[in-house]
Amino acid sequence: MNNKITDRLSVKEIIVASTFILFATLFFACNNESKEINTEEEPIVVVETPVEEPVVEEKSFLLPDIDLNNWKVTLPITENGKLIEVEPPEILDYATNETLKPFMYNDSTDGSLVFYTYPGETTANSSYSRTELREQMVPGSNSTNWTFAQGGRMKGTLSVPEISQAANGDYYRTMVMQIHGRLTNEQRDLIGENDNNAPPVLKIYWDKGKIRVKTKVLKDLNATYEESLHTDAWGDDVGYNFPVEVVDQMFTLEIIASEGRMEVILNNEHSVVYDDIHMEKWGIFENYFKAGNYLQTTDEAATATVKYFDLVVTH
Repeated sequence: MNNKITDRLSVKEIIVASTFILFATLFFACNNESKEINTEEEPIVVVETPVEEPVVEEKSFLLPDIDLNNWKVTLPITENGKLIEVEPPEILDYATNETLKPFMYNDSTDGSLVFYTYPGETTANSSYSRTELREQMVPGSNSTNWTFAQGGRMKGTLSVPEISQAANGDYYRTMVMQIHGRLTNEQRDLIGENDNNAPPVLKIYWDKGKIRVKTKVLKDLNATYEESLHTDAWGDDVGYNFPVEVVDQMFTLEIIASEGRMEVILNNEHSVVYDDIHMEKWGIFENYFKAGNYLQTTDEAATATVKYFDLVVTH
């Protein structure tokens, strides 16, 4: 009796246990399937760090804004016994011209055209050397020039950053601008000269840190036309010093020439005017502008540097 009851209970227990296992299995299976269906993965956000471009320092190279198409330059050196002059169009390549580079070159740090000189070879009518521009109204020719009646204007911004001192400590002086006279061929032949040289009616110096102006006066106001054509008919005036110092600073000079009148202006502020009988008499000559570095000493150890930042001529 007891054994049968035990057997029946065992079968029942087995059925219950089997049923429990079946439901448990189904539960877990459904639960896992639900998780697979309903569970979505969070999107992965990738933040890209921008790659910084390497910083390249920009270098500024400043160049002078000076048109050299109507200028030739005279140097303090000779070649085959002849003073070297470089005219257009060769002068336009001054930056790569091996002959010019020691005397006329760009300073790209401040945008200037540098004129360097020392006592060397000279022109026929001078004791001093120069690195100086000469105006050519027709490029490559000295024959076409202008009169005061036609008029002319030159304006430049410049500085004299370096110049030697004499034994007494005074700085030498250098001429930075000119109006130079010229004889026509007919005038040259009339007075029996062998070249077309005439005096400079205007000389502007950097002189111990100041700007000094010199002009010409006719020694004999009753001189004839022919007599007035001779260089020795003209003398120097007493000169004029502008009342401000420029030393090694940048400054502006403007020259305005018109019939019977000449004006020099410093820094657009200070002016000296020549409009007397001597200017009227000067009207017989042709003229041309000059600009640069015309060192006024023969001291072999002397040097001078003049910088031009701009230079404009109009007629």
